[in-house]
Amino acid sequence: MSPTNVPERPSEMSRTFLTGDGVELHYIAAGAGRPVILIPGWSQTAEEWTFQIESLSTAYRVIAIDMRGHGRSGKPDHGYRVARLAADLHDLIRAQDLTDVTLIGHSMGSSVIWSYLEQFGESNIDRMVFVDQASAIVSEPGWSEAERLDAGAILSAQEAADLVAQLAQDDGPLSRSFVTAMFSGTYPANDLDWVHAQNALFPRPYAARLLYDHAFKNWRDVIARIGRPCLCVGARRSIVPWQAMEATGRAIAGAQTVIFEIDEGGSHFMFLENPLKFNALLHAFLEDRPIA
Repeated sequence: MSPTNVPERPSEMSRTFLTGDGVELHYIAAGAGRPVILIPGWSQTAEEWTFQIESLSTAYRVIAIDMRGHGRSGKPDHGYRVARLAADLHDLIRAQDLTDVTLIGHSMGSSVIWSYLEQFGESNIDRMVFVDQASAIVSEPGWSEAERLDAGAILSAQEAADLVAQLAQDDGPLSRSFVTAMFSGTYPANDLDWVHAQNALFPRPYAARLLYDHAFKNWRDVIARIGRPCLCVGARRSIVPWQAMEATGRAIAGAQTVIFEIDEGGSHFMFLENPLKFNALLHAFLEDRPIA
């Protein structure tokens, strides 16, 4: 099963590499040229970038990674922290001897990029795209409503802890409702079933462990120090307040920000709901053309 209107991908596009701590990670490779790495969100897979792989690989060397525990990658009992996922990304870049890399992260994939920057710097990175990720998921005490929206915080500390505890024991229904709420009501049911199947490839106890680490982070100081060209993409009907992506864009010198409207498939998964618009933005950004 795959999303509507997407051809089956040749098996030779699937590759693996070993991380520094010995975990075999899967990735999809396509095309040639400047390298572009696609990093999925929490519990998502490389396959969910399928429309972007098809489009970007016509002009670039595209790599879409399954993070540890996710998709077709190894599922060890350790390393479910954003910092370790960032180290895995560093291992991939080093293994492929990549330079002038474009990093594109959806949701937690953006946090992986921010952690990468904090640990390893920008020396191999040309530019970045951050897609619908809060700089802080959990609201900090004393924040005003404006501060909460700018950070994108959607949970209290207790709410985050409760969600993680429930998820660790989940056999499907909670995960399904959690992800379904991130899509527009008009998204095709068959395609949504495919997304849920991709999510289910990440064992729930490991997913819960990673979500806890992910939720209790505040990346605003890292974001403010970014010096490379950046594109920030948000959505009017996302679980992440659109104000947060605008605030991230303001915090990065020279960054560009685009907010998908509701009638444009403006959900947390706008790259699946409206891949034509999303891919056009990516091509324009990568080619230094004006972004509409």
